[in-house]
Amino acid sequence: MANLSSSKKMVRKIATRTARNKSHVTNMRTYIKKVEAAIASGNADEAKSALKEAQPKIMRVAQKGIFHKNTASRKVSRLAKKVKNIS
Repeated sequence: MANLSSSKKMVRKIATRTARNKSHVTNMRTYIKKVEAAIASGNADEAKSALKEAQPKIMRVAQKGIFHKNTASRKVSRLAKKVKNIS
């Protein structure tokens, strides 16, 4: 347990950041699941629109430093490839 006041404050800040980061990641995963559901249903138009919504969410997570830029790009690339294959 933290003893110094600065240590206690850092614990509070870390908890706040962790909650914020988890929220961003959860939101991103929700949009990814929407794209994958559209792909599974075979609806190309729905999949394309879902990908258009998901891509900024994924890149925003990378921009905020939660994921690495290359990781986000890889996720977008793989989703785009799947969407392209069904259309």
